[in-house]
Amino acid sequence: MMVTSFIFLVLLPAALSAWYLWERATDQYASYVGFSVRTEEQGPSIEGLFGVSDLSGSSSSDTDILYEFLQSQQLVSAVDKDLGIRAMWSRPGVEKDPIFAYNGPGTIEDLTAHWGKKVKIYYDSNSGLIQLRVLAFDPDEAQAIAEAIYEESSAMINRLSAIAREDAISYARDELEEAQEQLREARIELQAFRNRTQIVDPTIQSQSQSGLIGALETELAQAQIERQLLADTARENDPRVTQIDRRIEAIEKQIAAERSVIGLEGADQSATVADLVGQYEALAADLQFAQEAYTAARVAFDSARNEARRQSRYLAAHVPPTKAERAEYPDRVSTLTVIVLFLFVAWAFLVLVAYALRDRR
Repeated sequence: MMVTSFIFLVLLPAALSAWYLWERATDQYASYVGFSVRTEEQGPSIEGLFGVSDLSGSSSSDTDILYEFLQSQQLVSAVDKDLGIRAMWSRPGVEKDPIFAYNGPGTIEDLTAHWGKKVKIYYDSNSGLIQLRVLAFDPDEAQAIAEAIYEESSAMINRLSAIAREDAISYARDELEEAQEQLREARIELQAFRNRTQIVDPTIQSQSQSGLIGALETELAQAQIERQLLADTARENDPRVTQIDRRIEAIEKQIAAERSVIGLEGADQSATVADLVGQYEALAADLQFAQEAYTAARVAFDSARNEARRQSRYLAAHVPPTKAERAEYPDRVSTLTVIVLFLFVAWAFLVLVAYALRDRR
């Protein structure tokens, strides 16, 4: 009985497995590719001027995301759209090799399940390195699938990096755009003032008016001194006294007129130089403030953009997709050994259980 059970439970299944592995199982070729997510950090030091940069270790969160992406339906669908892996993996046909061939076309869920059989992921969480083993029934197809996986993974990392970079500089960009708008409005208002008054800088005219008044006051003082000296020596009806009085009166009227122009006299002046200077200084102050705000916003934006660039992430391949020269899978000897060991252990367990039950009777 023991021999019979050994033949039916161990030898026959092992022989059937060996026949399938060597007669029906189709050779599969493996392509290997290894990569990791890297972060390039370029400091503002002099090394950056010569293109020298520091490469930090890969971000564990990014690598975890990539590890999940490599098993995702999104990646399977993208690679299938580019290469048609349904046809590649079902080429031997399920009639010849129902175990290792894909039963196409099937649904995307079926293809994703079969993806786990053909694409083996090795992930070292300590170093952040990821290595893939891609199987196909043709070496060129295996390499093509590995290259497609790398390209899709690189594109995904680039999208993540772009999103992170945009998030980092979006606030600074908004501040810069607001500062640009304020600067533009301040310049427009100052230009409108100059067009309306036909004066580029009222402060210059005010200084000119003040200089003219000073000269007139000096001339008035000299005329008054001459009038005093003449009054001490001349008669009261001397025509020279009358002439110098007229001169003094004319100078005083001119001084009053110039003072009214710049706003030093006369409360009913509606467009004096003093008013124009006040308006101009207010507009100039707004323009200066807008320029300083724009400069600060520009510096903040450039700093945020440079910081985002320093922390840009990319996918670096330390093992490019390889091309196999001989079929390595299925590993017939190892597979058959495992099957035989499993059958033998199962048979031994059943025999022990049978003998234990018999002894209890």
